[in-house]
Amino acid sequence: MTKENELIMDVFEAVDSRIACRWFLDKPVDPGIVRDLLFRAARAASGGNVQPWQIYALTGAALGDLKARVAAHVAGRDPRNDDTEYPVYPPTMWEPYKSRREAHHIQVYGALGIARDDAKARLDQHKRNYQFFNAPVALFIAVDRKFGSAQWADLGGYIHALAFLARGYGLDTCPQESWARMHRIVGEFVKMPPEQMLFCAVAIGYRDRAHPVNLIRSPRAEVDEFCKFMGFE
Repeated sequence: MTKENELIMDVFEAVDSRIACRWFLDKPVDPGIVRDLLFRAARAASGGNVQPWQIYALTGAALGDLKARVAAHVAGRDPRNDDTEYPVYPPTMWEPYKSRREAHHIQVYGALGIARDDAKARLDQHKRNYQFFNAPVALFIAVDRKFGSAQWADLGGYIHALAFLARGYGLDTCPQESWARMHRIVGEFVKMPPEQMLFCAVAIGYRDRAHPVNLIRSPRAEVDEFCKFMGFE
């Protein structure tokens, strides 16, 4: 392993420094690192050791081809109206989750200098999802349709393990449920079997540390807001 590829931080720093990166440098990622991350992330907790994740990894010409197809599909239209095979969010959000989500949107678009009433700029930014924010590596995470919520939870565990391990290599990630709207195009492109469902995509690359959108830090609730402690007195 070269010095550039050495693991560079402990687990606490990796978790604390993880962000959803929305602007990547035009810098390739060593394919060996990608393979290593995918292998190591499989140590994520999995009920019954089922390991339900199915992954399609793209880079180079393959990724460029897919992005071109999706760009043609979303040109001149709003892909936020495309259907997904599962509900990404409940149809009506409630508190405190509604406020958290709205505040996050304000943070992101504010960092990008996009006004709340600038519908075109907001749509253009959404479409950048489908270019993976310039990341050189894209993963598509799928799951067998016969699995239930417990196995879907395992997918989340795998994705987070991957994100934290990526920080160890100085890489960043962006989980993107927006890609669920492109399930038909992605499924055909990667030859996904019909028994599998696309859950999300994950962009992997090197963060542009100078870009304002990567400088924001999403707030997190205090532990007493979501945890009831008993017997700790």
